[in-house]
Amino acid sequence: MSSIAATPTRGAPANPRSRVILASLVGTTIEFYDFYVYATAAVLVFPHLFFPAGNETTALLASFAVFGAAMVARPLGAIFFGHLGDRRGRKIILVGALLTMGTATFLIGLLPTYATLGWLAPALLVVMRLAQGFALGGEWSGAALVATENAPPGKRAIFGTFPQLGAPIGFILANGLFLIIAAVLPSDDPSRPSQAFLEWGWRIPFLFSVVMVAVGLWVRLNLVESRAFEKTVQAGKVRKLPLATVFSTHSRELILGTFYMLATYVLFYLMTTFSLSYGRAATTSPLPGLGYDYTRFVLMMIVGVVFFGVFTLVPGPGRNAGGGGRR
Repeated sequence: MSSIAATPTRGAPANPRSRVILASLVGTTIEFYDFYVYATAAVLVFPHLFFPAGNETTALLASFAVFGAAMVARPLGAIFFGHLGDRRGRKIILVGALLTMGTATFLIGLLPTYATLGWLAPALLVVMRLAQGFALGGEWSGAALVATENAPPGKRAIFGTFPQLGAPIGFILANGLFLIIAAVLPSDDPSRPSQAFLEWGWRIPFLFSVVMVAVGLWVRLNLVESRAFEKTVQAGKVRKLPLATVFSTHSRELILGTFYMLATYVLFYLMTTFSLSYGRAATTSPLPGLGYDYTRFVLMMIVGVVFFGVFTLVPGPGRNAGGGGRR
């Protein structure tokens, strides 16, 4: 998303500070919750329900492939929502991204399985996953801009950390809910969820998304555009093709930022999605794993993500203290 509208402006922000923090934090938390609910189900559920039975390894790899489809859609979503945000304002993209993600996640919770629809079931799963990735591509950058554009003088860095907290909080909420459901619907086979879990229990986290999205929409619909964007509009400086401006004036930063995030997300999803499969797999299975109990392994991941969240906040105040956050 272009930064032309993010030029610091003096005076009080148009939105109360608490509303800005809440809108950026709650929205990204909900979006990442939806994203991680799918990631967990891609290991626990979808290989059993959305692909042909007979070869567990093939089904798991197919499930991971569908999971990865979102990574293809994310940059497309960033381009679309970024262009729209620089032309029409930040609020419209925050609401649009949240609705897109929430709708896709809710519909996944209603999808019939392979036993009912055959290959149409995984095809629909791919469509919903692409929609999730498309939405997340617009969510993060929009939330970061809303947080920093509405920050008071000297606080842009610390305000910019709150959207980043959505990732660890969303991860904890998504996996915490799956842990609760797994405890209520326990399985006698450590390598496979219980029959009740596979029949209907897995759908609960997806359907619960509609409640979280309603809360997020209530918060975001109360936002108004930042003074930075309003002044850009009033000055007639809104670009007709913001994406072209980004490539022509900030191509180096765009390429560097892309590779920085590529490295970050490769490591993160290896640690949180692939490792869940590897950690739970029996040591004697076709794809040998660590043989951990599901609950124990997820709790270890949650502990790690707690540290992720804590240290996300560390650079913000330090950056401000050094003058980098001065406006």
